[in-house]
Amino acid sequence: MTPSRPTLKRTALAVTSALIAALLPLAASHAQDSGTLAKIQQAGAITLGYRESSFGFSYLDGDLKPVGYSMDICRRIVDEIKAQLKLPALQVRYQAVTSANRIPLVANGTVDLECGSTTNLVERQKQVAFSPDIFRYNVRMLVRADSGLRSVADLQGKTVATTAGTTSFRLLREADRGRNLDITNLSGKDHSDSFMLVESGRAQAFVLDDILLAGQIANAKNPQDYLITGESLRTENQALMLRKDDAGFKAIVDRVVTGMMQSGEMEKLYNRWFMSPIPPRNININYPLNAETREAFAHPSSKGI
Repeated sequence: MTPSRPTLKRTALAVTSALIAALLPLAASHAQDSGTLAKIQQAGAITLGYRESSFGFSYLDGDLKPVGYSMDICRRIVDEIKAQLKLPALQVRYQAVTSANRIPLVANGTVDLECGSTTNLVERQKQVAFSPDIFRYNVRMLVRADSGLRSVADLQGKTVATTAGTTSFRLLREADRGRNLDITNLSGKDHSDSFMLVESGRAQAFVLDDILLAGQIANAKNPQDYLITGESLRTENQALMLRKDDAGFKAIVDRVVTGMMQSGEMEKLYNRWFMSPIPPRNININYPLNAETREAFAHPSSKGI
């Protein structure tokens, strides 16, 4: 007896459903195998991205080793990865990054976890993912104390330094909307280079995150010659950066960062790097924990702005 058409349709549907059910675990397994954790396990190594002159966060000490607040958080994450993958001898490799190349180096797999001073922007989330915010701050300007510059309006006809790959000059232009100030922009390759533009007189102001500006002043030959001033161009948030669409790796990063915040470890780490003498010159950046960062610790979020 030949099966009816409805019966054939039901049979075909059942076979198709069975095939899909059988293939789903394989697809999930393949996705996991292609993730960062699998990459780390296969290589027996993890690559951390660091900045050379984001003082307090990620910079080189007197022995040219990367140190700082962001670096210590990343090392706690590495400890968790070692435990989860049962790789106590996991090798940690370091890759210097800049504001200009940090996103491509994370996206293309060169860097597994960027431990610097990167702002979590919604537009950047199209290319990479972020941890919960580890710091929140205001974008302002650094000037020479005797310059007389105290606001964005005072920058008429002046040259302003920013670091290549940052959002600083765009924020300055947005704050200038309607005034049409004549401002010349000079880009430094990193924050120290941008600071030197002001130090040498080639630029009259340096626009950046106020905490990073404080680090530059603390490390200057004559810190009393500089000050941070002007209205806040925007409150921003810093986070660790990782590859997007990698749920397994992000889960570890988020768990460690959130746990450090809830236990009070993050605030202790903050005080170590921003309220105490730090290498290589035992200078204290002296930047008390602000209300915005306290909020980030109390309510961890990687939402972005």
